[in-house]
Amino acid sequence: MDCAVAIDLGGTKLAAGVVDADGRILAKSKRPVDRRETVAQMAAAAEEAVAAAGVAWSRVRAAGVIVPGVYFPATGNVWAPNLFGHAEVPLGRELAARLPVPVAIESDRAGYVLGEQWLGAARGLADVVFLAVGTGIGAGIFTGGRLCRGAGGIAGAVGWFALDPRREPSWQQTGCWEAQAAGPAVARRAGMAVAEEVVAAARAGDARALGVLEETAGWLAMGIANLVSLLNPEMVVLGGGLIEGAGGLLLEPIRREVLEWAQPIAAHRVRIELSRLGEDAGLLGAAKLALDHVR
Repeated sequence: MDCAVAIDLGGTKLAAGVVDADGRILAKSKRPVDRRETVAQMAAAAEEAVAAAGVAWSRVRAAGVIVPGVYFPATGNVWAPNLFGHAEVPLGRELAARLPVPVAIESDRAGYVLGEQWLGAARGLADVVFLAVGTGIGAGIFTGGRLCRGAGGIAGAVGWFALDPRREPSWQQTGCWEAQAAGPAVARRAGMAVAEEVVAAARAGDARALGVLEETAGWLAMGIANLVSLLNPEMVVLGGGLIEGAGGLLLEPIRREVLEWAQPIAAHRVRIELSRLGEDAGLLGAAKLALDHVR
């Protein structure tokens, strides 16, 4: 009983693997999500990972699953509108019927912070925020040595931070901060198809792209400053597709502007770092979730 199956379900991709109790990834794979047969695909990916790792299911303690949305522990249901629409899906019950081990589920943002706190940039720290910035924005919160879930599992849905007094109709679906600072906003302001194009142009010295990233860093810094003032973390870890692509183009301006916005003592003590685990943060966080689920 010394391994975990880890499943990182994203809006467009599904990663699955087997991880041992020391955090070694014994096998992993990634594939596009099949939105018609997502649960069956997750179960099949778990079976394939166990076979690829060369372990028996009897050695697997549990399966950890992270999802891009909200997990309701009271019902075992998941709300993940990017995958399943706005109806809740009984993911816990459906996976339990397909896998021969206990299943633990959390939001992807919770998985990211668990991974980084276990084996990444925030290893061993008791107060950490992981901010994921990609197509959307979410925060995994680890405070006082425990994962913060909130009353209904919604804690960390920081894309809804109110940072602008205007009230655009679209913000009801995405939230204000996400509408201003996530990948689609970066692409929109630059007049490009996707944020990756903006980052590439900025790295090539394009003045307009550099200006867009500077503006984006300002929006991100404002929200991060709110997190720092509210939670007083030891570290904020930055990850997600936009951050991984832009790296230092966003990191240094964010660090500088957080000092202007946040509570001054907290702002000068917090460390703001890039993720060390990259796309494995979710997989390792899901594994830690599983390993802690059954002891």
